[in-house]
Amino acid sequence: MAQDAELVSEETNNTQKASFRAYLETVRQRALREGVTPATLDRVLPSLSYDDRVVRLDRQQPEGASSAPVPNFAPYKARHVDASRINRGRAKYAALRPLLKRIEHETGVPEEIMIAIYGHETNYGAFMGNFNAPEALASLAYEGRRRALFEGELIAALKMVDKGVPQYAITGSWAGALGKPQFLPSVYLRLARDGNGDGYADIWRSEVDAMTSIANYFVNAGWRRGEDWGFAVNVPPSFDRSGMRTRLTSPRCPRVFARHSQWRTIAEWRQLGIAPQRGVWPQDNMIATLIEPDGAGNTAYLIGGNYRVILDYNCSNFYALSVGLLADAVRN
Repeated sequence: MAQDAELVSEETNNTQKASFRAYLETVRQRALREGVTPATLDRVLPSLSYDDRVVRLDRQQPEGASSAPVPNFAPYKARHVDASRINRGRAKYAALRPLLKRIEHETGVPEEIMIAIYGHETNYGAFMGNFNAPEALASLAYEGRRRALFEGELIAALKMVDKGVPQYAITGSWAGALGKPQFLPSVYLRLARDGNGDGYADIWRSEVDAMTSIANYFVNAGWRRGEDWGFAVNVPPSFDRSGMRTRLTSPRCPRVFARHSQWRTIAEWRQLGIAPQRGVWPQDNMIATLIEPDGAGNTAYLIGGNYRVILDYNCSNFYALSVGLLADAVRN
């Protein structure tokens, strides 16, 4: 019986290997149509094997129902804007200050925002992932649940190799996110930048390139120079929330944006009795929306257009709020 089971297992493995190789041939044809050279494909595709581990990790990701209640923000904040991350961020901020100051001057993206992204994505470079990205992406694309996403990113990774990025260097998370800023390959191709002039955007080993690339991402997403991302406020008990619910439906991440109120100017929010916890208001003509991530009676936030740029990086209110709060803590 054991021998029969081993034979069945071996036959299954052989069938899967053949099917995986057949799938890679379809990838090859698409990559050729998109301009990847035959030499790159001949070098990379035969070296790839199906990795069941990344598929299992993908299947383990939580998929909450769209009607599920949103938890409170406070526990997430306690884990992601904690003393250790703040202190490490301040140390990294001090170490990179001349570089960050130059990038902020050139791009308008605040120094502390770059550091906060760095801290959230990879704990300041400590956890970048060591998965072979082309192999992980090929396995996830072959599995098929999200083939359109992962096959497109696999093609982008092949284009990276074609442009001279060493294949051995293209490592990252199990889902293909790369380097210190955790860029997907398609994002790397569009927005990664060489910050030190050596001709290679090395977001794995070079903090200069990583910070320059993060800033470039934010510029591309519409960061407004000199404007706050948002700030903590207190909401009066008499505040009429029903009259402030948004009437818009976002085509992207609708649940995330549905938690934001209607837009108002800072002058209008002040007239409604909203009070900043730090006692300082930005300019009256700045427009902002209100979010109460821990419910009525707890700390709320007025968030502006730059908050939505952070959402472009990762479309989660908890993520964006934590990035903003970590940036504030690092700077102050």
